[in-house]
This record gives sequence, C-alpha cells and structure tokens, in this order.
Amino acid sequence: MRQIVLDTETTGLEWKKGNRVVEIGCVELIERRPTGRTYHQYINPQREFEQGAAEVTGLSLEFLSDKPVFAAIADEFLAFIDGAELVIHNAAFDVGFLDYELSLLGEAYGRLGDRVTVEDSLLLARQRFPGQRNSLDALCKRLGVDNTHRQLHGALLDAQLLCDVYLNLTAGQREIGFGGAEEATSGAAAAVVRHFDPAVAGARPRVTVSADELAAHEARLATLRKKAGGRCLWDPPALEAG
Repeated sequence: MRQIVLDTETTGLEWKKGNRVVEIGCVELIERRPTGRTYHQYINPQREFEQGAAEVTGLSLEFLSDKPVFAAIADEFLAFIDGAELVIHNAAFDVGFLDYELSLLGEAYGRLGDRVTVEDSLLLARQRFPGQRNSLDALCKRLGVDNTHRQLHGALLDAQLLCDVYLNLTAGQREIGFGGAEEATSGAAAAVVRHFDPAVAGARPRVTVSADELAAHEARLATLRKKAGGRCLWDPPALEAG
C-alpha cells in the first residue's frame, strides 16, 4: 500500500476568504515504511498573509515572491500523490485548501478525491485518546516522537513528524497477508503463510514458540502498554473482584 503523509501551510485559516497555499510537504510510505522519497515546494500565493499567519510559519510574501505559483507546480504535485492514500492531520483543512487551489485551475483538474483516498490522523487520535489534546505537538509528546527542533510550522518538517506519529498511533494495526496462495517473508523470523484446507492438509500443524520469541513478544507488549496508558489490545481481560 502506498501512502503519502501530507501537510500544507497557508496564508490564513479559511480558503473561503481567498487564502492560499504557500507550502506543501509530503513523505512517501510503502507498506508503512518510509521510502526516502519526499515532495516539498514553496508557493507564491500572490496575496498577503492574514494577521498572525506569517508568524506561525516564519514565511513572508517577500520570501515567496520568486517562488512558482500553484498552477506551475500542480501537475508535478498531483503526479507525486496520484493513487495514494493521503495521511493528513485535520484533513478537512488541507483538503479544503488544495481543492480550492485546483478549482482555480479549471474543471479539468477535478478534486483530490478523484485521485486519492484520505486518512485523517486527527480522527484516529481522538478515537485512541478521547477527551485529550490531540494536536501534532501533543501527540509527539505522548507517543515519544522528538519534536524539539520544531520552532515554527513547516510543511515538510510537520509531514515528517506526522509520519512518525501516525506509525506509532497505528502500531499493531497492519493487515495479515492472507490474500495470496503463498507468501514468504525474509529474515530471522521468516515464515510461509498458506491457505489451510483441512480436507487436504489433515490436522493443523502445531507451532511452538521459543523462550527468546516469548521475551521479544512481551517486550513489544510492554511498549504498547506504555503508549496506551496501561493496557493493550492483546492483554487478557481483567478479572472482576468476587
């Protein structure tokens, strides 16, 4: 599965007031692993920042004056994200701005939803940590992601931090690969997964686990318990006092 962790910076909070995108940052994941491919672009918004917006990013119209306009980078950007699942924190904000930018280019460009699917990491965080602060900074602190170098908002930096946050937030939610007739993995924990047909194979094989594997499993559960606040999904249910 190909995913793109994406962040944007803008001239203000609402595209309906004519605010524009000034920076896009993207990090590519394949099967939940960073590939090293990124996309980063500053954009000339051709309008002033709203009060306070420039201070958040440290950008200025003077700095952006020699950067390309969105129309000049749209095809390259769309080619980078095409067909992927976008992971965005507070997706409605970024998608709204990018759809607005595309609308200014004409109907032929359509909307983001015509090209990609979207996973909102803010909604995931609210499900995992209901009633708590779930800003990017708060999640970095809660999930142990180092963001001490984040002094200002920056699209690529924030996408890189969100990438780490998302992978921690969704740890243990990968699908088991039962889709193919046979699938092998490499390395010390190599295994072969096959469709099981009792009529053909007879009794199920019994799999034994070594002491080292049990210790590694327990260490992983301990990490998940710490992140989840005391318990994780794989723990047995607590017994009620009689």
